[in-house]
Amino acid sequence: MPSKSSSTPKASWGLKLASLGTLLFLHVPIFIIFLYTLTPDERTYTFPLPGITFKWFGVALQRADLWRALKLSLQVAAVATFAALVLGTLAAAAVYRSKFFGREAISFLLVLPIALPGIVTGIALRTAIGGLDIPFSYWTIVIGHATFCVVVVYNNVLARFRRMQGSQIEASMDLGANSFQTFRYVVFPNIATALLAGGMLAFALSFDEVIVTTFTAGQQTTLPIWIFSQLTRPRDRPVTNVVAMFVMLITFLPIVFAQKLSAASSDTEGEPK
Repeated sequence: MPSKSSSTPKASWGLKLASLGTLLFLHVPIFIIFLYTLTPDERTYTFPLPGITFKWFGVALQRADLWRALKLSLQVAAVATFAALVLGTLAAAAVYRSKFFGREAISFLLVLPIALPGIVTGIALRTAIGGLDIPFSYWTIVIGHATFCVVVVYNNVLARFRRMQGSQIEASMDLGANSFQTFRYVVFPNIATALLAGGMLAFALSFDEVIVTTFTAGQQTTLPIWIFSQLTRPRDRPVTNVVAMFVMLITFLPIVFAQKLSAASSDTEGEPK
């Protein structure tokens, strides 16, 4: 049996350099965006900066169209996340608890939207909505976002169900609890962290989704669409950079919290009883 004091093998220099290169490749562009939120020159981007200013943050906060887009994005993300929590949990429970013909096919179809390119999902949704003569509105955006938000909730909850002991549910029923009581006192406490992590990931995905939103929004303007439209206006680039930083921050925090929740839950389950 290996000793607990044995040290973990150190990573090679090649692996360290590859990891560093990957991190720089992913995060240097984000740093550049932040850097040019501080430039006083609204027309050209030069380095080093000709100066530093925070005026673009104030300009962004005074844009009424920005606040409307932000409000719509938050509303859509919240409703799509709620729908994903309900539908994803029910789907995970059905796939886990029941054995029926085509169960694997249904599980595949539930996961498929997150694997497809966003443009394929967007075109499919637009064709379906247009074919049913449904006017494009706030609710069509919610429907579009919920299609891929369900996936992250479904995966999180299904994984938690598979780690959960089925004997707990059987014992609850044997003791006289009805289905609602079993869910409230046995199932829900076991899947609560998975729901929270899945909900935060779904919110982050919905908030910054632009491709599906473009195909389902009609005349509605969410924050990602607002940013995309501003790219054709060179004088507004510093303001666009400021808003892009806020979007990255809003989506970054739920993902970090979801990852920490999942890791903490796994560590707790792995501890000896």
